[in-house]
This record gives sequence, structure tokens and C-alpha cells, in this order.
Amino acid sequence: MNFQETSTLSPNIVARADHNISRTQISENALKVLYRLKTAGYESYLVGGGVRDLLLGREPKDFDIATDARPEQVHALFRNCRIIGRRFRLAHVQFGGEIIEVATFRANQDVARQADVDDAHNDSGRILRDNTYGTLEQDAFRRDFTVNALYYDIRDFSLKDYVNGIADLRAGTLRLIGDPQIRYREDPVRMLRAVRFAAKLGFRIHPDTAAPIAALSALLDDIPPARLFEEILKLFLYGFGRQSFENLRHYGLFARLFPRTDAILDTEEQGFPHTFIAEALASTDVRVNADKSVTPAFLFAALLWEPVRQQALVLEAQGMHSGEALRHAADEILPEQISHVALPRRFATPMIEIYQLQPRFAQRDGKRPLRLLAHPRFRAAYDFLMLRAAAGEVDTELARWWTEFQNVDAAGQSSLLNATPTGQRGRSRRRRRRRETSPSA
Repeated sequence: MNFQETSTLSPNIVARADHNISRTQISENALKVLYRLKTAGYESYLVGGGVRDLLLGREPKDFDIATDARPEQVHALFRNCRIIGRRFRLAHVQFGGEIIEVATFRANQDVARQADVDDAHNDSGRILRDNTYGTLEQDAFRRDFTVNALYYDIRDFSLKDYVNGIADLRAGTLRLIGDPQIRYREDPVRMLRAVRFAAKLGFRIHPDTAAPIAALSALLDDIPPARLFEEILKLFLYGFGRQSFENLRHYGLFARLFPRTDAILDTEEQGFPHTFIAEALASTDVRVNADKSVTPAFLFAALLWEPVRQQALVLEAQGMHSGEALRHAADEILPEQISHVALPRRFATPMIEIYQLQPRFAQRDGKRPLRLLAHPRFRAAYDFLMLRAAAGEVDTELARWWTEFQNVDAAGQSSLLNATPTGQRGRSRRRRRRRETSPSA
């Protein structure tokens, strides 16, 4: 269905009495923006994930607003506003730690191409700029998924639905608006968004929306690695990372993001390292849902562990010390990886430290355990060790010993140290097996 065929459609209007959204559920700051825009004579709607989540009985993380006011006009209404973006010009109205994003209605891409005012596409159809403004109806058809194109009208508290988003919401279906081939070419990141929303909401991706993904996955190679880093955080650090990983693998997208890891997943035996990554992401999901801190350093350490570990084994076989081998292996793997997905140095450095500390857990004689316990990266490295044990890569006895060692007093630590044979190394069963069976190791 193209834009011209839909440009005269009337929206499905759901009156306040027929939906479950209440102003008491909406951020006070978002309401301030909505009402000030309304008072100034502009249209203003709550839109996107905030509306979707409220209808599903969830607590939104963000409240986004759509309006016919231009970014400069929004800026004139709010002293605490700044205009950001080149590809999509947006107004951010900041209230302390909360940012309310305000977007001007945008025209459908057919209209944008005809206008050719402030829009550009590359040869594959990807949108480079999208600042042709339009009407509410045009804005609805410009959005990505039907469930994200629902508008809450602050004037009468009704919902406006141009794309049957409410029906898809009730059916648990994630459906792209428009031709999926065109929409993915306009912005290939929509393929990752489809996977993410399906995992987050527990929805089924509509067959028409899913069908082109595998064939078009290579389009992600043209997306800046820094943008993909932000998408990775949304996929894996918001409480549904394990399902996102399974979805990415299912649709052939993980290989475009982490090619070295994906290649090993296809050749490994006995479910490893797939088990390890799944354990890592499940553990991260638990932490996120318990409002505990998570870090991209730990996430990337898990996602890149197997290619780094395998390369480190090769270096060890050449006589390099295990900790040094892990450092050199990471230095080899990272440059290739960041050509696909960026990893800022502030996360790369602690990731490598997590790797380098792993061999030290096997050293349980003398004062070495106490020195390791005092290391600023100990907790992250210990959590990583526990994941390796859960995946069967290291002996559970080693993990149990370190769990007990850090939770007892000085006398208990001394007892544990005296009970450990001097020089005990605690090498993993898996590493010995690798050296015996793998010529490359």
C-alpha cells in the first residue's frame, strides 16, 4: 500500500472511555510539553513506544511527542530545549535527568522524494536525511511498525490509529508499515528493531515483515559501527537480551554484527559457546530486571570470549603466558570486530582486564588470592568465571572455592588457603581436551 492510496484514509479513533491510558500514567514533564504546545496553538500527541507500552499495561521508559510545530518553534517555547540531529532534526526538552523528545510531523518518503527539499537517499535507498515535514497522517505512515504509530491526543485524550496498530497490538503481531523491502532499505537498522521489539514485547514478527530480513541482512554492513553499538546496547542490556540473541541468530543478523563469534557458533560441539553466551545474557537479563548495574564491557567480553580464547590457546602453544596470550588475542580480535560494531575504549580496556584475570583464578597458593581479591576488576572477572563454570568450561569446584573465599573472614580465608595444595592450578577440563584434540591449539 503506497502513500497515495492511504492519504485520504480517516483514522480509527478510540475514545477515552474505550482505552486504558490515563494521564496519571504519563510523565508530568511530558504533560507539560503536551499542554504548552497545545496552548500555543500547535497539535501535540504522545506517540510511539510510550503509547504502545501504556496500552500493554507496561511502564514506559520514555515519552516521545509528535507535533506540527517545527523544531525552531518548539525551541522558542522552552528555554530548556536544544535541537539535535542532522539526519532527523529533533527537539529535546530537558527536565533534570528526563528528556522529552519532540519530533515534527514528517512526510512519507514518497512525498519527501517528490519534494526533495531536505532529504537524501543513497543508491541502495537508505535515508541519509529526513527533514521534509508533513501532516499527522503522513507522519503515521512514515513510522516503522504499526504498534509504534498510535497517537494519544492531549485535546480529548483519544487515540488516533491510521495503520491498524491497535489490532496488531491485541494480536501480538509486529508488522512494518509499507513495503518491507523498501522500509529496510531506507534504514537497515529496522531489521534490528524488529528483532528487538519482538523480543521485548513477546510478539510474533509478521511473515511479510520477516521474509526479507535474511536476504537484506548485508545492508547492515553500511551502517556506522558507532550506531550499531547503540543498537547492541538496546538489544542486550534492557532485560530481554537472551531472546534478542536467539532472534538475531534465527534471522541471520548476528553474523553481520559479530562474524567471528557467529562462525564459531556454527562449528562448535556440545553446545559451547552458544551455552556460554546464552548464560551470560540470561544473567544480564536477571540483573537488569532486578535494577542492578550492567556494563557493556562485560557484555562484549561474553560475546567475544570464544574467538579470543581460541586465539589465546594458539599463542599459549607457542610459549606465551596465559594472561599475556589473552591480551594479545584480544588485541588481534578487537580491530576486526570494531569494524562491524564499535566498542569505545572506556569499555574495551576493562573487557581485556576481565580476560587477563581469568588465569589468575587458578592460582590459589600464597598471597595471590588476596591480591586478586583486591583488584578493582575482581567482581566482574569473578562473575565471568561463574559463567564459564555454568557453561562447563571450568571446574565448578574452582568457582565454588572463590565464592566461599570472598565471603568468609580472614580466618576462613586462611583456612581455605591452607586446605588448597600449594601450586594448585585448577586448569579447566575443556582446555586440556582442546590441546589433546585440536592441532591448531
